[in-house]
Amino acid sequence: MAYQGSMKLRAHFVRVQTQAAANTVTVKESSTVIGSTILVTAGDSIIIEKEESHTVETSGNAVGSAVSSTR
Repeated sequence: MAYQGSMKLRAHFVRVQTQAAANTVTVKESSTVIGSTILVTAGDSIIIEKEESHTVETSGNAVGSAVSSTR
């Protein structure tokens, strides 16, 4: 399922894949921005390490899923 806006994924590692060009991905704790990056092309993906309480926001359509850790 594609999302635009905020994703609340209770996972330590999250993979986000964009379905739109020039998509900004932002990690937040409440209203505080922890970090952000831009994925340039539709289909680009990134794996983010975050706290379980943090949310991931996207400026365009994107898919997010939990990723296993090898730790």
